[in-house]
Amino acid sequence: MPSSEIDAIRARLAAHPRPADLAARRARIDGLGAGYGLPPDVVVEPVDAHGVPAEWTSTPAARGDRVVLFLHGGGYVSGSLTSHRHMVAQAGREAGARTLALDYRLAPEHPFPAALEDALAGYRFLLDAGIAPARIALAGESAGGGLALATALSLREAGRPLPGCLWLSSPWTDLALTGASLETKAAVDPLLSRAYLSELVSLYLNGADARGALVSPIYADLAGLPPMLIQVGSAETLLDDAVRLAARAGAADVSVYLEIWPAMIHAWHLFYQEVAEGRRSLATAGAFIKGRLDGA
Repeated sequence: MPSSEIDAIRARLAAHPRPADLAARRARIDGLGAGYGLPPDVVVEPVDAHGVPAEWTSTPAARGDRVVLFLHGGGYVSGSLTSHRHMVAQAGREAGARTLALDYRLAPEHPFPAALEDALAGYRFLLDAGIAPARIALAGESAGGGLALATALSLREAGRPLPGCLWLSSPWTDLALTGASLETKAAVDPLLSRAYLSELVSLYLNGADARGALVSPIYADLAGLPPMLIQVGSAETLLDDAVRLAARAGAADVSVYLEIWPAMIHAWHLFYQEVAEGRRSLATAGAFIKGRLDGA
């Protein structure tokens, strides 16, 4: 049965539809996160991660040698430290790790591959700080999920050490927009439509191939990647991006865990303070991360 809590979020989103102006869109997604407070035991510390604005968050239970490197969502054109801070902090609490969230450059001012370059810089920052690769969880939501996967692929191709695991939440992995759920879930997804995603693609690609492996990792050879947890809601137009990614990863002998959360909308983790499924899914992700990093 649909969750009454997520229905309340749906109603709120419907009452404040996405504006046409890019600056207003960015303010809207920041506002979604800024409305949630941080628990008093969360410590936030701004940092320059090899030229990329970033911030650490930690809680008393966080182990200093375990880090979740987080890449926010927002379709490569919006999203920020502000929009996702509360959720990132909770993910770190559940994982018993510090988090490092990156404020990577956004399109259209900085199209592909700027975001990928910043994600790689953030990863190098952690290595240079003495964090063992196997104690890093590379994570991202929506576009950030695709970006996390592209980062891992870039590291593999460069022969660099890979992170201990990947956590991909509602990942956008196919910018060619071929997933059937773009149509089958169009009536129930309150956030993402084919038309809007097509607009984002044009702003981000700047002439790059929509089926390129570092743009749309679903078309990549995934062999050799670390274990991954993929979480997606059943009411998402990006449902097939997650399902097909899991199938491709499994076929490439990657250890993969796919969770489809009934009735959940895109990026439902953002609303975890009001939605029980958001809290449970973050707890599941935290347990997955903790199990992989502690066993390293």
